[in-house]
Amino acid sequence: MNLTAQMGRNTAANDNVNNAISFNQTQDGYLQQVANALNRMSELAVQSQDVTKSDSDRSLYQQEFNTLASYIGSVSTKDFNGVSLFSGAPLNVTIDSDANTFAMGGVDLTGTTFTTLAQTDSIGTLDSAKTALGDVKTAISQLAKDRALIGANIETLTAYGNQLSTLNNNLSAANSQITDVDVAQESTNYAKWNILVQTGTAMLAQANAMPQSVLKLLS
Repeated sequence: MNLTAQMGRNTAANDNVNNAISFNQTQDGYLQQVANALNRMSELAVQSQDVTKSDSDRSLYQQEFNTLASYIGSVSTKDFNGVSLFSGAPLNVTIDSDANTFAMGGVDLTGTTFTTLAQTDSIGTLDSAKTALGDVKTAISQLAKDRALIGANIETLTAYGNQLSTLNNNLSAANSQITDVDVAQESTNYAKWNILVQTGTAMLAQANAMPQSVLKLLS
């Protein structure tokens, strides 16, 4: 019964691990799009430093820059089944039947590294475009670290999931040794006892017939 209960808990923990992997994969899907947005923003910041461009040209670049920055801001509010994807808070994932946990690192898109892009950065002038470019490059570097963290989370959780699956297979085999019938042995025992029952029945029938034979002789 203890083995069966532990297998049930392992299955529940494995479900939790798989859900956490899906959480991380969803994060990375969003961050891939954020990376595309940052790449384009860095291009716009460089284009705005073209001395042959007028301020009117730069204002057009600024519109696209602002739109992309707003997109990154909107991604920071996304959630997974009601749990924020990008609040930066670590999440403790159960990884075994005793409810021990793995601290899954969080990703924060609400910090100043990313919010500065929409709130203060401008590429409307040569000088401001240089500052904006530096901020975008900082955001790209941070994003690379965040995606590396997500990759590490997924690899670690996958290892825990494989461990739980292997453990359940071993527990199932152990449980089988305890509870399952040895069909070959029990078949042999059945045949043995069946022969003994038949032999006993025959002997009893013979014993019952002997008094009848004696009575016939006396009569």
